Amino acid sequence: MAEIELPDGGVELGDAVWDPWRPSDLAPRLGGVDAAWYVAGGWALDLYRGFESREHEDLEIGVPWAGFAAIRAALNEFAFDVVGFGKRWTLDSPAFALTHQTWVRDPVSGAYRLDVFREQHDGDVWICRRDESIRLPYAEIIRRTVDGIPYLIPEIVILFKAKLARPKDDDDLSRVLPLLDRSRRSWLGDLIGQVHPGHRWLEQL
Repeated sequence: MAEIELPDGGVELGDAVWDPWRPSDLAPRLGGVDAAWYVAGGWALDLYRGFESREHEDLEIGVPWAGFAAIRAALNEFAFDVVGFGKRWTLDSPAFALTHQTWVRDPVSGAYRLDVFREQHDGDVWICRRDESIRLPYAEIIRRTVDGIPYLIPEIVILFKAKLARPKDDDDLSRVLPLLDRSRRSWLGDLIGQVHPGHRWLEQL
C-alpha cells in the first residue's frame, strides 16, 4: 500500500484545547440542516441510555460527505480545521480530501467545540470507513432522543471503539451490552469479527 503524501503546512495537534458543546447545545444550531447528521462516539451511547454516564472530552458528529457543506453553513461563525495523521490544516488545504475529520473552532477563544466526521456514503446509504462492504441505510443507523437529537446506534459506535479499545471504551461496552438483546449482540459480534478478527471483545459478545 502506497504511503499517503501529506500536504505542507500541517500543525501538530499537541497544543489543541477543547471546550466541547453538549449535544443539547449543538442540536438547535443544526436545526435547519437537512443532511443526515448524528451524534457519534461516547455521547451517542449516553443519548441511547438516556443519561450522562461519564465526562466527555469532546463532541463528535457524523455527516454524509455531501452534507458537510450544510454543517459548515450552519456554523459559519466558527472556524473549521482539517484534522488527520496527528496534524491539522486550514479548511482549504488539500488535506481535506485525504482525511475525514474536521474540528470546529471558536475564533475568539481558540478552543475546539466539535469534531465533524465526513463519512463515505452512496446516496442515503452509509458506508463504513473501516470496511466498505458494510453498508446500511441511514434510516437504520440513526435514532433520536425524545428531544429529537439524532444519534448513531450503539452497535456502530462500539464497532468504531473496538479499534483502540481503551479503558473508557471497555467501560462503554460494559455499560451498553446489558441494554442490547441477543440478536443485537450477535450482530455487533459479527461486525467486530469481520472488521477486527480475533478481537478480545468477541468473548463478551
